[in-house]
Amino acid sequence: MNLREQMESIYGNTPLEDIPWNLETPPSLFVAAVESREIAPCRAVDLGCGVGNYAIWLARRGFDMTGLDFSRKAIQHARARAALENINCRFEVADLLDDPAAEFKDAFDFAYDWELLHHIFPEDRLCFIENVQTLLRPGGQYFSVCFSEEDAEFGGKGKYRKTPLGTTIYFSSEAELTALFKPYFEILELSTESIAGKRGPHRAIVAWLKRI
Repeated sequence: MNLREQMESIYGNTPLEDIPWNLETPPSLFVAAVESREIAPCRAVDLGCGVGNYAIWLARRGFDMTGLDFSRKAIQHARARAALENINCRFEVADLLDDPAAEFKDAFDFAYDWELLHHIFPEDRLCFIENVQTLLRPGGQYFSVCFSEEDAEFGGKGKYRKTPLGTTIYFSSEAELTALFKPYFEILELSTESIAGKRGPHRAIVAWLKRI
């Protein structure tokens, strides 16, 4: 199965509480940035939004939110939850390696992916980053978090590692992400941090970027 098929299977057949990355409340690093108003309410997009938890959390705090994910099952869950909680969020099925729809070009002040990038392998990352830049207005900010090669998760030090759910993820270095981002974004901050997760902490690269 390719990644899209794997994600459809996961979101269609796995109880949401058993999906490792499905956290109802954003991690403290993200919460602190919003609550300090480092990210003020604006038009924002959640890249790889899953079932929409973080987008809904931000919408409650005044953000005009759109969530994009290539899993139809995930988007169905997100729309259902937003409707149940009477939260105004837009959720759309979109492949972030495709050319963005015209309505999304230069549409957002803030974009973020929380641990999506490690599902995108190096040969596809240039396409992804170009699309993120296209989604943002000039001067818009982008926040990205992905697994660091310093992490010992999933039993090894290799760049490609298979997860218990059967997906394969790529573990990055700071140097390769700097080279990826630099032509398209001003790097405001890039560091390796310990991030809390459902099954314990892990090492991740955290990047704050500004569209050139």
